[in-house]
Amino acid sequence: MDTAVPPVQPPAVPLADDGGDIRALADLLFDGDERARVHGEWRRLIAQPAFAHRPGLSPAERTALSYERLRRVNDTVAGPAAEALAYDARRLAALHEWTGFVDGGVCTLASIHYNLFLGSLLDHDGYRRDLTDYTSMTRTGTFLCTELAHGNDVAALETVAVLDRETGGFVLHTPNPGARKFMPNTSLAGGPKTAVVAARLLVDDRDQGVFLFLTPLSDADGHLPGIHVQPLPERTGTPVDHCLTSFDHVRLPREAMLEAAHGRLDKDGRLVSNLGNRRKRFLRSVGRVTMGKLCMSGGTLGMARAALAIAVRYAHHRQVAAPKAGERIPLSAHRTHHGPLLRSLATSYAMTFLHREVLDRWCAHDPADPRQREEVERLIAVAKGWITWQARDIAVEARERCGAQGLFPANGISELPLNIEGGITAEGDNLVIWAKAASELVFAHEAGPGPGPDRTAGAAATGPAALTDLGFLRDLHAHVERIWQTRARAALRNGPSGDPIGRWNETSGAALEMVAAHARTAAADAFLSAVARAATPGSRLLLEHLARLFLLQELRPHTGDLLAAGHLTPAQVEALHPTTDRTLATLAPHLLPLVDAFDLPPEFLTTTPIANPDYLTRFDG
Repeated sequence: MDTAVPPVQPPAVPLADDGGDIRALADLLFDGDERARVHGEWRRLIAQPAFAHRPGLSPAERTALSYERLRRVNDTVAGPAAEALAYDARRLAALHEWTGFVDGGVCTLASIHYNLFLGSLLDHDGYRRDLTDYTSMTRTGTFLCTELAHGNDVAALETVAVLDRETGGFVLHTPNPGARKFMPNTSLAGGPKTAVVAARLLVDDRDQGVFLFLTPLSDADGHLPGIHVQPLPERTGTPVDHCLTSFDHVRLPREAMLEAAHGRLDKDGRLVSNLGNRRKRFLRSVGRVTMGKLCMSGGTLGMARAALAIAVRYAHHRQVAAPKAGERIPLSAHRTHHGPLLRSLATSYAMTFLHREVLDRWCAHDPADPRQREEVERLIAVAKGWITWQARDIAVEARERCGAQGLFPANGISELPLNIEGGITAEGDNLVIWAKAASELVFAHEAGPGPGPDRTAGAAATGPAALTDLGFLRDLHAHVERIWQTRARAALRNGPSGDPIGRWNETSGAALEMVAAHARTAAADAFLSAVARAATPGSRLLLEHLARLFLLQELRPHTGDLLAAGHLTPAQVEALHPTTDRTLATLAPHLLPLVDAFDLPPEFLTTTPIANPDYLTRFDG
C-alpha cells in the first residue's frame, strides 16, 4: 500500500507587472518611510565610480584606497553631521550594510572611526571637546582595546594609565609584550591618527578599573615619541593596516581621560562614580561595542544579500544543455541550483527583518533602566551571532553556485566569506557572546509559544495541512527552544557540585542549542510581522511563501524532538519534505524579483561581470 504523504500545494503568486510588489518588498526590507533617510545616501555613494572594483592593486594600495573611500564617506557627513551619524543607530548600521560588499576595508575603518572612536568621545564628555579634527577627518580616529594576551577577557587588560600627581596628567604605558594592543589600524596609512585607548587607571597604585584615554598617535612626520607600532602580517579578506601598538611612558594631559557619570576624577584625583563595580565601569566605558555588534551584523547582512543577488542573476544568464538535444536552459531551471539559492534567500529576508527589529528595540530602549538595557544588549548579541553565521553560509553557497567564476574578485563574491569572518570575530567573538547569552537565558525567561493559545495543540488532528500555517510553524520553533531550555536547566542542576566549570561544561551544549532556537524564533517573529505589513497582495503572498520556506527548512534537524514531545505527528514529519519542495517550486519563478528587492545600485551590478547577460564578452579576468 502506498503510504506517501502528498505535499500541501501552496497558492500561486501573481507578481505585479508594474513592479509594485518589488517596491513593496524593498520598502519592508529597508525601513519603509525611513528608507530614503536611512539608506538613500549610502546607496548613492557606492554607486559612484570611486567605489567600483579596481583590479591589480597591492595590499598597501588597497588599504590606501579604503582610506580614500572613507574620506568620501566623510564628505557625505562632514562637520556636525558626523556627530549626528554616531548617534543615529539606523543610519550608522546602514552605512555598514551598503559599504561592506563593495569594500570590506572601508566598512571596517568606518566602524572604528564613527562608532568606536567618535561615538566613545560623544558618549563621554565630547560636548566639552573640539571634535573638528575628527569630524573633518583631518585626523582619523582609531580604537585600542584588545591586547595580544587579552581578547575575550579584555576586562583583564594590562595597559596602564598612571595618574601623575605632580602634573595632574597621566603616564600611558605597556608593561609587557602581552599588553600590546592587538590589531588596531595604527600605521601611517591614511594620514595622522588619534586613538581612544582602553587602559587601567592607577591612582596612587590603586587599580580603579579600565577607562578610555584620548591619545594622539601620529602626525604628518610619523609616529609620536613613545608610540611603537609594528605592522601585523597580511590577513585574509580585504586588507586593513592592522598593527601591534605599545606605549613607552607616554605623557597625556589631564583632559585625555574620557569621563562620564560612571567615572570622573575630582580636583584631588579621587574617582567619583555612580557604579561601585570595576567591571561595570569597564563595560560602560566600552559601551560602544554594543552598537558595534549591530554594525557588524549590518555589514555581513549586506554582503550576504549582494552575494545572493549576483549568484541569482548569474544563474539566469548561465546557459547549460537541456534534456532535449540542441536546446539550452538557464542554470536556474534546475531545482538543485535554484533550491539552495531560494533557501538562502528566505534566510536573508529573515536576517534582514530580525536586524530591523533589533535596531528598533535598541533605539526605543531606556538606557537608564538596567533590566531593559540588559535584555536588549543580550538580544543584540544573539542576533549578531546568528546573522553573521548565516551570512557566511549564504556567501559560501552563493560562491559555489557561481562555480569557477565566483573565484574571481572582479565578480564581487570571492572575498565576501573572508570579510564576513571578520564580522564573526569583531565586537565579541560569536561563540563567546552566545555562551554569555546562554548562561543568562537558561533562567532569564520562559521559552515556549508565549501568551495566547498554543497553535501546535492538537497537532494530530490538524494533519499535514498545518505545515502551511505560519503560526503553527513559528510555535514549533518556540517549542524547540523550550525543549533545549529544559535540558539545559536539568544539566545545570545535576552538574558536579562544587565545580562551576564542570557544571557549565555539562550545561553549555544544550544552552547553546537553546540560544540558536531563541534566535530562530526571534527571526520568525520579525518575519511574520513583516508579512502582516506587506502593502500589496502579491508581496504578501511572496513573503508568506518565503517565511514558510524559512520555517520549514529550519525545522528539519528538530523533527525527532518535536515528534517525541507530541508537537508533530508522523504524517507531518513525512509531509515536511514534499511541502518544502512544493514551496520551492512556487517561489522558483520569482527568484529574480526577490533579489531585485535588495535594491542594489545598477551601477554596481553593471560593473560586476557575471551579474550581466553579456558577461562572456566582458569578463577581463
